[in-house]
Amino acid sequence: MIRLILNDTSFEYDIRGLLMAFYPGEEITVKEEPADRIVEADLTESGQRITVSYSDNSRDKTEQYASGVPAERQQQKNQLKRLLYEALSKDTGRQLPWGTLTGIRPTKIPMGLLEQGAREEETARYMQETYLTGPEKTALSIEIAKREMGLLKQLDYENGYSLYVGIPFCPTTCLYCSFTSNPAGAWMPRMEEYLEAVFQEIDYVKEAFRDKKLNTVYIGGGTPTTLTAGQLDRLLGRIEESFSLEHLLEFTVEAGRPDSITAEKLEAVRRHRVSRISINPQTMKQETLKIIGRHHTVEDIVDVFHMARAMGFDNINMDLILGLPGEGTEDVRRTMEELKKLKPDNITVHSLAIKRASRLNLLWEQYEHMDMVNNQEQMKITENAARELGMSPYYLYRQKNMAGNLENVGYALPGKAGIYNILIMEEKQSIVALGAGSITKAVYPGGRIERADNVKDVNQYLQRIDEMIERKRRLFDGERAL
Repeated sequence: MIRLILNDTSFEYDIRGLLMAFYPGEEITVKEEPADRIVEADLTESGQRITVSYSDNSRDKTEQYASGVPAERQQQKNQLKRLLYEALSKDTGRQLPWGTLTGIRPTKIPMGLLEQGAREEETARYMQETYLTGPEKTALSIEIAKREMGLLKQLDYENGYSLYVGIPFCPTTCLYCSFTSNPAGAWMPRMEEYLEAVFQEIDYVKEAFRDKKLNTVYIGGGTPTTLTAGQLDRLLGRIEESFSLEHLLEFTVEAGRPDSITAEKLEAVRRHRVSRISINPQTMKQETLKIIGRHHTVEDIVDVFHMARAMGFDNINMDLILGLPGEGTEDVRRTMEELKKLKPDNITVHSLAIKRASRLNLLWEQYEHMDMVNNQEQMKITENAARELGMSPYYLYRQKNMAGNLENVGYALPGKAGIYNILIMEEKQSIVALGAGSITKAVYPGGRIERADNVKDVNQYLQRIDEMIERKRRLFDGERAL
């Protein structure tokens, strides 16, 4: 246990993030109770001070790290985090690949600098000196930022927008998942009611955004293919009827789990303007699929992929998760060899993030004996395989409690990158989100962002659909008033 003592809570989130990165799984408390170590952070007018002390019998010492340079608020935060990083690195003998960075969007930093005219060398030096990022992650973030900038040139930030439709139902809930998902079987009798509520939101957007340019559409979840073929057909048709697709750059349907995909559903998707789908194995190891609650086989993944290819889908993404229970480096290597045989157009590599509400966390004692490790070697295996397929990294993000304190990276063939994925991370354009649990983002001139969320509970969403629409109306009426 770590006891955290702060005289200023302004940077508590960042300090906790660093502690969690150095001591994964360790409980962090502010209560006055015995702890293996105490971290005390002081922020004063004359500078910053970090004290790390140990209260266990094996180590009885206190070390202080101080900076006496007054600074602006952002500089103060960076100085405080560097002091803490120095202390924790000395304590653990470790360095973090992303240095002091704890946010989920590290590519925002190099993108901002490059957009202001900084050279790559200046950008790299700033990241390494300010955030202590390692050379490999610095180079990766700059490479991705440059590629994102090129892809986003196609968009009209001021007059364009993107549309997200959430289908929060799944055949089963995966072990690691904490997203808003509901058992599809139980909700099947009310699926039409859910669609009707989504159609009401579509009708609002159709009217409110009639003078805007729709750039990307993303149907996500959950698992959108828990809908029947007829329901998918109606949903996609309603979108095409409601909006001008003149400026559409991308239309994604996250088909997702192979056990929810049928030929009839793929045929329904194929009848519309959909340009990109996902078929997500997470792993190609059968034992792991059983552990995480996937009711399909490795053979099912391969069969569904070939079926989609035969139907003419020429932009297929496949998601993987590294650090799943019981998987090691050789399992990752075998999974990548199987994907190389399939030759998808995108591969998205996730580092396992243990979410508080997931079954993996709630039933931790059942799984803690299994290795759940991701490391730079495994990430390099996935990168090398993706590059062998002709792919390049095009977007990146991070989450709390990620295995190995690493990252999620999307790789794509030329011309196949998922633009919506970049927009979610870089927050350059407004995204109107429909469905239970979805979050609408309004990007204002100057970069300020405001949100309007839909309630997560599906029953509440159905009962309060008028309120959900009104929330969006208030948000975007405010945007137009600026």
